[in-house]
Amino acid sequence: MPSITSLIKNLKIDFPNIKFEPSSCFLWSHNEQTVYYDSSSNNCGFLLHELSHALLDHTVYSRDIELITMERKAWDKSKELALNYKVTIDEDFIQSNLDTYRDWLHSRSICPKCKASGLQINKNIYSCLVCSNEWKVNEARTCALRRYRLKK
Repeated sequence: MPSITSLIKNLKIDFPNIKFEPSSCFLWSHNEQTVYYDSSSNNCGFLLHELSHALLDHTVYSRDIELITMERKAWDKSKELALNYKVTIDEDFIQSNLDTYRDWLHSRSICPKCKASGLQINKNIYSCLVCSNEWKVNEARTCALRRYRLKK
């Protein structure tokens, strides 16, 4: 398996329209057309995953479930890329990463009043099918989840 440094060299040649910049985390920025990568890591799978977001033109999502769909598609694309670049991405690693998004979605959907699962009705608004409570959630992908009951 190549080092992340040698992989980046190849990716810069193969994808000249995409910038690759060292960072403290792996991230695709559509606005900057840049894949940020953790320069202290040798996780080529994460690098290919973020590149996959770029190649699939992933930008924004309006429903939380769309984010999980985008993540799944990016992992599928990263497996294709991995074959070309002789990178191994373990399926358990992929599922573990997807689990973090599934857990995130589930946590957001739990009603703060009765603890039943709710449905997303707007970008950051959920509604409970059991008690009719509505709540707003923060983005919470990189920080603690917060749920705020809305007054009716």
